[in-house]
Order: sequence, then C-alpha cells, then structure tokens
Amino acid sequence: MVRLNVVLTPGSPRGVDELLDALRFVIAGTRLQPGCLGCSAWADPDMSVHYVESWSSEEDVRQHVLSPLFTSLLAVVESLRTAPHVQFDFVSASRGLDYIAEVRGERLE
Repeated sequence: MVRLNVVLTPGSPRGVDELLDALRFVIAGTRLQPGCLGCSAWADPDMSVHYVESWSSEEDVRQHVLSPLFTSLLAVVESLRTAPHVQFDFVSASRGLDYIAEVRGERLE
C-alpha cells in the first residue's frame, strides 16, 4: 500500500474554503481510479488543509502520478504561496488483531 499525505497552509479562512473546493474536484476523480483505496481532504482549526490518498500498490500510484488528474492536484498545490508538505509512505504490511496476539503471547479466537 502507498499513502500520499499533503499538508497545505492557505493562510486565511477564505483560502481554506477555496482550497477544499478545488480538492473536492480532484477527490471525485481520484476515487474512481484503479487501485485507489481512498481519498479525502479536511481542514484543521489551525487552517492547515490535509489531503490524503491511499493506493493498493506502487504501480497504481505511479500511474496516478502520471495522469492528468494528478496534474490538476499539482496545480492546486502550486497555487499557494507557502511550500506544501508532501510525503509518500510505502507500507509493506498491514496487520490487525493477530499482531496484538503475537506481541502479547496470546491467541485471539
């Protein structure tokens, strides 16, 4: 799995609203792309805007990065005066309750 995390700081309440509106367009198209596990955006009280995409594989995210839709995301990000924080997290494994059982030396049934 690959997760893209972007944090943007528009600097004003109006800028936050405009940014979220622009990201909604990107989100709608991204969710329809093959391999997309999820895509969302939200604003924190400090007026930072968070945008997150989750992909099932590196190949899926590579195809997305090459797409016109990702170019639209880049245009939104580059429209701000402040530098964005952009991070791709490559997750090699995900585990659930079995991990807790393993660490605690118990078997969950």
